[in-house]
Amino acid sequence: MQTIEVDKALNAWPPMARMIYVPHTEEEYERLVSFLDSLIDEVGEDEAHPLASLMEIVGVLIERYEEEHVPELAK
Repeated sequence: MQTIEVDKALNAWPPMARMIYVPHTEEEYERLVSFLDSLIDEVGEDEAHPLASLMEIVGVLIERYEEEHVPELAK
């Protein structure tokens, strides 16, 4: 059954990979922040929204980048 899940992910991932990634540069970080802003506009505070978990994941990716690359935010 795990192979079916991997196959589904393989089919779904290519278009998503342009939007969801670990940012390594400031440009990638800025694009991810912009994507998060769009998700926030769509999801708001609706934890039951289908994109709520995606919004959380993107937020974690941004937070990780900030911890590693933005010294004034890392306290």
